Amino acid sequence: MIRFIFRMLFTVLLLRGAVTAFWYGLAVRDQWGATAADRVDWVGDTIKMTLHTATYTPVQDTDQYFTSATNELSTAGGYTAGGVTLASKTLTYDGPTNTVRLKANDVLWTALTATFRYAVIRKDTGSGATSHLMGYTDMGANQSPAGVDFTVKGDPTDGFLRGVVS
Repeated sequence: MIRFIFRMLFTVLLLRGAVTAFWYGLAVRDQWGATAADRVDWVGDTIKMTLHTATYTPVQDTDQYFTSATNELSTAGGYTAGGVTLASKTLTYDGPTNTVRLKANDVLWTALTATFRYAVIRKDTGSGATSHLMGYTDMGANQSPAGVDFTVKGDPTDGFLRGVVS
């Protein structure tokens, strides 16, 4: 029997409240099914992170494409709609721990003034209707930086996303 445990790991600087991160279930399913267009190549595809207000209610089991991730911040206060492209992405497998790690550089918004609760990671195809959601983090409460740099950091060991097979 093969069992997969997928976790999203975030460290968010300037955070108030508990952070909980999740994979979207259909992202995991579609890696081995559906069409080739739904599969994600972490290193080769454009992967972006966006920020969303508390009025977005993530549905882990049914949200599939970026059009489902409503209430993204608009372009203002140091944020650009569409999010930030993740840079220097790596995909590794560690045999002794059976862990797949999806890493990238930290994500930085400079002089950000906004109120949001969720950070969403997706494969970006240029169209929300075909941009596959991968995972999101619930920051536990609204975050309201006021003209300061806001950084989302992947876990130093495991990156932004990881999967464990056992």
